[in-house]
Amino acid sequence: MTSADAPAGRRRDGATTRANALRVAMTLFTEQGYEATSLRQIADALGINKASLYYHFPNKEAILRSVFEQRGSEAAELVAWCERQPRTPDLLREAVLRWVDSFSEEKLQGIRFLRANPLIGRVLADTEGDRIGDPLNRLSDLLEPLLPDRSPARVVLVRMAVLSINAAVEAGTGTDAADADIIAAAHAAADALLLRAIQP
Repeated sequence: MTSADAPAGRRRDGATTRANALRVAMTLFTEQGYEATSLRQIADALGINKASLYYHFPNKEAILRSVFEQRGSEAAELVAWCERQPRTPDLLREAVLRWVDSFSEEKLQGIRFLRANPLIGRVLADTEGDRIGDPLNRLSDLLEPLLPDRSPARVVLVRMAVLSINAAVEAGTGTDAADADIIAAAHAAADALLLRAIQP
């Protein structure tokens, strides 16, 4: 029986297991290091046997690729959405805040992983292209013509707004800030940067 033929409940259970595996793996990779984390540890943390985890992910690299492919697809979808919108000044704010507000606890964990494991992030980008950075650069390229002018300072402000979530995660490290606080701070920072960018 293929996954398409499987009962809906079983497909949902598989999707839930896969999502939970990604969440748990990224937490362990960030907290104790990618190399120090085994598939068995991930399976144990999930409360499943190793064979069940292998069904979804044959190795740790497959978990990482899945995380960044998923987020890269979301970034590419935002770019595609942006390309379909009327080219009005309001699009600048709406597009950037869509990106910032799309983050959740699980997605913030990806940023934390890259902070803790920069070499692995670079290797992934070198071998398969920057699945997240490339669409975000494209997003900035689409939005910059909406500025009053494309002065270097305005362009940098837009790019800072797009990356405000990364800066908020960095600034929140070592504080009591919850993930909701970090996302709210990133939203406020992006808003302020964009306001400055569009001022005459």
